[in-house]
Amino acid sequence: MDKLSILGLVIAFGGIIGGQLLEGGSVFVLLQAAAFLIVFGGTLGAVMLQHPPRVFVAGIKMARWVFVTPQIDKPQLIARLTAWGAAARKEGILSLEGRIKSESDPFLQKGLQLLVDGNSGEKIREVLEIDLDSYETLHWQSARVWESAAGYSPTIGILGAVLGLVHVMQSLGEPAKLGAGIAVAFIATIYGVGFANLVFLPIAGKLKIIVAQQMSFREMAIDGLVMIANADNPHFIENKLKGYLS
Repeated sequence: MDKLSILGLVIAFGGIIGGQLLEGGSVFVLLQAAAFLIVFGGTLGAVMLQHPPRVFVAGIKMARWVFVTPQIDKPQLIARLTAWGAAARKEGILSLEGRIKSESDPFLQKGLQLLVDGNSGEKIREVLEIDLDSYETLHWQSARVWESAAGYSPTIGILGAVLGLVHVMQSLGEPAKLGAGIAVAFIATIYGVGFANLVFLPIAGKLKIIVAQQMSFREMAIDGLVMIANADNPHFIENKLKGYLS
């Protein structure tokens, strides 16, 4: 669990709500169902229209990474690759065959299989870099789902404000209805701008960082597997891969 993300949300919304209370306002004033429906319904529809189904679904699923970040343990990977290199030099590449099924990471599993099949380091890199490019393209586009939501949300908020003002103009003869229309107008703008800058953009930014970390992890795995295929010394493998830690 990423406690920093949770703390960030608490501080962000706490600051807004706290400021509202200090000014003598009520928290319940910020709760407007009509404004919520306009902003979030409009934003969701626009985002769905922009992205292909696979990218949209992947982007929604990736949101959990903000709070439950995938484990990326580079020191452990270095230790495993070094051990595989030592075993390959001592007992031969085929000695790694038994480790394929026990490997939980599909990317590493595929790399080990290519290694055991006797492919050269160049061929292993060629195959795995295609997988790497596909992975990067999908996940980078998926992270931008939230970035696009941040782009649409303020505009939809303004649209909600205009609709609220239209409702106010239609109710000038009925003063009792003016308050509700004005509330929708201003609260819709708050929802649009607030969620774009406090939620959607931070989620997009954090997902991009996580994708970049995963790319670095896989690039390190490719380098390690290629060095094993080239029968490099395990100490050389370890020292070279440690460069990724910085």
